[in-house]
Amino acid sequence: MEKFVKLTGVAAPLPVVNVDTDMIIPKDYLKTIKRTGLGTGLFAEARYNQDGTENPDFVLNKPAYRDAKILVAGDNFGCGSSREHAPWALADFGIRCVISTSFADIFYNNCFKNGILPITVSQKELDQLMDDAERGSNAVVTVDLENQEISGPDGGSVKFEVDAFRRHCLLNGLDDISLTLEKSDSIAGYETKLATERPWA
Repeated sequence: MEKFVKLTGVAAPLPVVNVDTDMIIPKDYLKTIKRTGLGTGLFAEARYNQDGTENPDFVLNKPAYRDAKILVAGDNFGCGSSREHAPWALADFGIRCVISTSFADIFYNNCFKNGILPITVSQKELDQLMDDAERGSNAVVTVDLENQEISGPDGGSVKFEVDAFRRHCLLNGLDDISLTLEKSDSIAGYETKLATERPWA
């Protein structure tokens, strides 16, 4: 998993509450178990018209936000079904951080497991960041995980809290498999000991 230490990029505003995982990645895109290629399906029902052409009014189709790395969204982001394809689609599009006032628990956990940093802020702070994000290509925001701070384009900052273990995993690019591999010497030692003590096992 790619390390997340400091991220600087355009922040896209999505002032919509209760964005569920079906809106993030519609069910039609759930036929694959690959983590790549899902970026085209991100917010598909809002990004594309019925004839497949882009909806020019959707934020990620606007020139200023096509390369957005940060999403500033309304309350209760990621609710609905537990599909892990939702963070996969965000990451494949290039979004590495989502900022909201609250997240659905399963989506929140899945983000950390896939190298995305979900940040919870107060409504006042979200309003400030949403205002920053609405500046288009000037909406460059820096998210510093090491210092747990978001810096806006005018020099304003917002502090945030992240669980220490999850912060450690993101800073070091550790997913569940990597965490297990960190214990490989201990696991190998146990297996050797077990083979000696229980040769019949």
